[in-house]
Amino acid sequence: MRSSALDRRVRKEATALLREARAALLRKKELKGKGGDLGEITAEVEKALAAGDLATVRTRLPILDSLIDELVVRKPRSGFSSGVESLLVTLALALSLKAFVIEAFKIPSSSMYPTLEIGDHIFVNKFIYGVRIPWTTTKIVDFGGPSRGDVIVFMQPCTPDRDYIKRVVALAGDTIEVRCSVVWVNGKPVPQQLVEKECSYDDNSTGQWRAMACSRYRETVNGNSYDTFQSALRPVQPPMPDGKDFPQPDAPPPSCVSDNQAPAPNQLLGKVEALPGSPSDDQCAPFLHYVVPPGHVFAMGDNRANSNDSRFWGAVPIENIKGKAMFIWFSYPDRWWDVTEFRWPRIGNFVD
Repeated sequence: MRSSALDRRVRKEATALLREARAALLRKKELKGKGGDLGEITAEVEKALAAGDLATVRTRLPILDSLIDELVVRKPRSGFSSGVESLLVTLALALSLKAFVIEAFKIPSSSMYPTLEIGDHIFVNKFIYGVRIPWTTTKIVDFGGPSRGDVIVFMQPCTPDRDYIKRVVALAGDTIEVRCSVVWVNGKPVPQQLVEKECSYDDNSTGQWRAMACSRYRETVNGNSYDTFQSALRPVQPPMPDGKDFPQPDAPPPSCVSDNQAPAPNQLLGKVEALPGSPSDDQCAPFLHYVVPPGHVFAMGDNRANSNDSRFWGAVPIENIKGKAMFIWFSYPDRWWDVTEFRWPRIGNFVD
């Protein structure tokens, strides 16, 4: 080590030890025996340091350090205070993670079957679309919006105190239409194939668990495939009009107001446009589409025949989106009387 660097280190260590020694002498004037030695060595080191006599300082520092260790008992932190400090650090870290990076969400309804089931607990990536000021819709860093096919958690536009989870099926400026359970985006049907003609799932929307009939189809968007539940009648005949086809003739564009709720201040009204030419005799052919307004996405549940989504209350403002679903970390159907129903095979599954 170079001489100048060594001298600086000696001065630094001497200054720190002298500070501690003076504090001990002031607090403990009753020090006996070696307390006198501490006073003498402290005075010698102070004098040598002031005179620049670093050789003397170096020879006296070990003695001063030893006396401080012997006479000055540093009060250890109690287990309680250490535990409280650890708890506060952990809490601050957890709140920071929840505010900026990741948040847990529980699936409350059957609207996302079969992708997500009632009682699935998932983690949501809040960082993927940008960084927001916690508990606000204001972004301070923007990484872009969601893509078609993303499963997102968002503040429902009409009731922003409630979080919803749906799949993005159309982006701003896209046209969307649903005829006979087939989703058309920008004039093209979303590719799909029949997976299971007859299926069923458990639903508790009425407060009682009951089995619901369905048919299962697989859709592919942006190279990503996922399953949807459709009407149980669909494989044998187009379902009769039940309000799930979209848009409905002579109906206003969907919004919070059209869904008999208070208007959302940040929700723009999309447009409903008729396709050129006369409607076809085929009731499943597209003839009327909805244009997603700027700064919004159109979201639907994978359980197409049993989902309250953008078909009814309108598009989702991008600023309402909290993040993208990641994976299931726990799954239990909330049947508290049967603890054997943990759904272990679902735990760890990524949300496609």
